[in-house]
Amino acid sequence: MTGDRPALAGPLGRRLLAAFLLVALSSVAVLTLAALVATDRGLASAAQQDRQRVTDRVAAAVATAYTRSNGWDGADLAAASNLAEAAGARLVVRDTGGSMVWPGRGMGPGAGGMHSADNAGPIVEGVVTIGGRRVGSVRLAFPASTPGGRTVAWSWIAGAAGVALLAALLVSTFVSGRLARPLAVVATTARRFAAGERSARAGLRAPGELGAVAHAFDTMADEVVRAETVRRRLAADIAHELRTPLAGLQAGLEELRDGLQPADTERLAALHDQSLRLGRIVQDLAELSAAESAALSLHPVDTDLAGIAAAALASQRPRLDAAGLAVTTDLDRRAPVRGDPDRLHQAVVNLLANAARYCRPGDQVHLRAYVQDRRAVLQVADTGPGIAPDELPHAFDRLWRGRSTAGTAGSGIGLAVVRELVTAHAGVVRIESPAAGGVTVTIALPLAVA
Repeated sequence: MTGDRPALAGPLGRRLLAAFLLVALSSVAVLTLAALVATDRGLASAAQQDRQRVTDRVAAAVATAYTRSNGWDGADLAAASNLAEAAGARLVVRDTGGSMVWPGRGMGPGAGGMHSADNAGPIVEGVVTIGGRRVGSVRLAFPASTPGGRTVAWSWIAGAAGVALLAALLVSTFVSGRLARPLAVVATTARRFAAGERSARAGLRAPGELGAVAHAFDTMADEVVRAETVRRRLAADIAHELRTPLAGLQAGLEELRDGLQPADTERLAALHDQSLRLGRIVQDLAELSAAESAALSLHPVDTDLAGIAAAALASQRPRLDAAGLAVTTDLDRRAPVRGDPDRLHQAVVNLLANAARYCRPGDQVHLRAYVQDRRAVLQVADTGPGIAPDELPHAFDRLWRGRSTAGTAGSGIGLAVVRELVTAHAGVVRIESPAAGGVTVTIALPLAVA
């Protein structure tokens, strides 16, 4: 049941049932007609063979009588006549000149009666031969065939056709219900979901593609709910990130306006820092939006991932040095990819900026590029404090920041941008953080076709 009515009550169920019944009816009609024609021809062929065998035996009996009497005169054809009558046929024997020998020469009334009998049903003729020489002919007039055999055969065929139609009706009803019910359930669930019931799921198991459709719908519904949850959390996180600098900036400006604090250089610098923080958050959000739509704005060319990493490192070297980090590289081997150099440069810069922001003075950062399994791979590893195992699955979430980074400046968007940019290049990115500490981010992109 779907809602308050059976699945077959819907248009699809009725159409499926009608289509199945039409196919079944057509098949049964064709098979019944073929069976009737084949049975009729088979019965006719069998009857003809029986008549021919009777005629051959009668001709042999006539030949025996001819041989015993050494001619037609005095030939006793009663035995041949009895064979014909046993088969329900009337016998006529003629000599080579066409004169009637049996039932008797010159029997006008008998002959006339025989001609009338000849026209009553099938007539079969045979040749009487003695030593390979023809001496006459026999002609058997069989009665018109009775419809008994055909009637029995046709009654069985008609009964079988009726049973087949009944079975087709039952099977068609069952199959139509099995096909229509999952679709009706999905349609009803979709209407409930669209009406705001976010917990609505099809939750059914159906055969083949129908089950796949139901499962895909449930998966889609889960993704929609997850996306809405992420969207609400993102809006709340953005509001929280903007609220703190805005509140500080507003409080500082109100103090200056009310004369509670002097407009000295230190106070103005603090307000300026708050405005810069706001600007960074807005810029990070703009970068995330651009990264999410990067697939629409990529300008791919043949480039070298190792060279891009080296250029990104050169641009971030002053920041890394200022953070007191020791940088080592293994970027001597080419890692050819087909991608947008600017977008890939931005992804590597974000990874290096994260290392500079969260690592401690004296920690090490290592960049390595290589080719493996037809992929160009770039690893950025550091020996920093690492990420807790329970926080690692959230590392690429928007605006996510771990517990250990509470006192560190940052919006929590950098890794989300990296994931979007790598995904736009049909690549994958993963992050690892062993228990001993440190973070390793691995980017794998399809190798450029030579």
